[in-house]
Amino acid sequence: MRLRALLDTEVLGLRLLGGEDELDRSVRGVMTTDLRDPSRYLSGGELVLTGLAWRRDASDSEPFVRILASAGVAGLAAGEAELGAVPDDLAEACLRHRLPLFAVDETVAFATITEHVVRQVSGERAGDLAAVVDRHRRLMTSGPAGGGPEVVLDLLTSDLDLRAWVLSPTGRQIAGAGDPLPPHVGAELAGRHLAAARTGRPGPHRAEVDGAAYSLFPIRNTGRGAVPAPSRDVRESVLSDWLLAVAADAGDWPAPRLDLLQGVTQLIAVERDRRDAARAVRRRLAQEVLELVRTGAAPAEIAARLRVATPVLLPGLGTAPHWQVVVARVEWAAESTDLSGGRAAQALLEEILVDPAVAGPDSADRIAVAHTDEEAVALVPLASHTSPDVDGADTPEESAAPERQAAALHADALLGTVRAPLSAGLAEDGRLTLGVSAAVHSAEGLRGALEEARHARRVAAARPGPVCAAGHHELASHVLLLPFVPDDVRRAFTARLLDPLRDYDRRHRAELIETLEAFLDCDGSWTRCAARLHLHVNTLRYRVGRIEQLTGRDLSRLEDKLDFFLALRMS
Repeated sequence: MRLRALLDTEVLGLRLLGGEDELDRSVRGVMTTDLRDPSRYLSGGELVLTGLAWRRDASDSEPFVRILASAGVAGLAAGEAELGAVPDDLAEACLRHRLPLFAVDETVAFATITEHVVRQVSGERAGDLAAVVDRHRRLMTSGPAGGGPEVVLDLLTSDLDLRAWVLSPTGRQIAGAGDPLPPHVGAELAGRHLAAARTGRPGPHRAEVDGAAYSLFPIRNTGRGAVPAPSRDVRESVLSDWLLAVAADAGDWPAPRLDLLQGVTQLIAVERDRRDAARAVRRRLAQEVLELVRTGAAPAEIAARLRVATPVLLPGLGTAPHWQVVVARVEWAAESTDLSGGRAAQALLEEILVDPAVAGPDSADRIAVAHTDEEAVALVPLASHTSPDVDGADTPEESAAPERQAAALHADALLGTVRAPLSAGLAEDGRLTLGVSAAVHSAEGLRGALEEARHARRVAAARPGPVCAAGHHELASHVLLLPFVPDDVRRAFTARLLDPLRDYDRRHRAELIETLEAFLDCDGSWTRCAARLHLHVNTLRYRVGRIEQLTGRDLSRLEDKLDFFLALRMS
């Protein structure tokens, strides 16, 4: 804004005392001071408000005005409440240094002037930023992205002092300006956003984490596979849409600023569409391999397709990897059977399989995920350092070398940081289940890996909770059998063995259940169990005796130990 505009606003009560030729100066901020030397707080372009408390006599005006002029302030407004009138020596000093001088009526508070200037300057900056955002949007929609979302987020920080981050549905940071969000904050914000989105309330959504306020704006996918907004069921997109988290409370923002942030989300949605388009090749490769495996194609044909996939998924490596298969399914409640979970499961797998420490929209470029109407299947390469042939034969010079490969995926680890936010998005009527195969190094092994992953997913589906996973290692133990025991049988079995102990613990705080778990985990060793529980062996013997008395079982017998072990696993 210009200094001239201040005189046109009657409520500010300003009178021009000098500097009429300088009224076209731009005002970029406002500062109130009564310091004799405020230079350390000036950066140029401010309207300085002063009550003249710094002035002891006429000689003080010249150095004060010289400091302001040297700092490049736009003008000086002096209050009349302290001295009754602005002294002539101050007016003369301002005239010598060509600094516009205003008198502030004693009935007008400095806060009124400050609020007016800040509001006007902020509005003009928002308008300028909106123009930049609009220009950037046109550039991105018509040609290569000019730096991605970071460019606009940097503008938000520099022009509006707003810190913002683009987050995935699991809270992983995709883009940001300045310091990254702590992972736990990103996960918490994603969960709050998903929970609010499931209610159907329009954004932005307010959230407070670690004492800081955030406003969460949804970023809608607008690409070829997007569902039109009027017909969209929120469950079809809530688990795949990005969000914009702004470190501010947008509850009292004016409409122009909210419109600006909506424009920013539209711009970022363009970047999301580009990322999805870039994944099309990897998705198509995964779809082709999956079809060959499902239809029982010859291993040589599958191997040929894998040779095509390897340089795309592992550019520059030049060696054939081991592979793991991950199967995921998103299922909704019975009344939502018309919703297809395959596409949602595909988007989630592409997100979950990304290293959580890696930021950026293209960090999943080594993951190929296909989907059907019911499930998604990920083909995950694990780069081998011994270069086994894709058909499974090592080269002669390497056949004797110990094989080293990238760390294999573990089912539980996949859900470590994403379980909480995804549970919020699935709410009460959705479930996500995953199964992970063992690593295979041949095309012939992929069919078995696919079936293994599907079977592990069925084991996960038999467990309680909205987000569950199981791995191949669980298919060779009692864990394989427990999920398929009917619910009523499970409840009756565990109640008969464990309810007497739970009741006793509630009444006496005896910790019998904890003691039983530790005793079985220590294979019935009295000394190891006592050490783990920090008990004397005689105290442990007393507790075990109480367990046997309440249940009628004998923990020295293998059969009774096994029954207790299974009851604890099924409870």
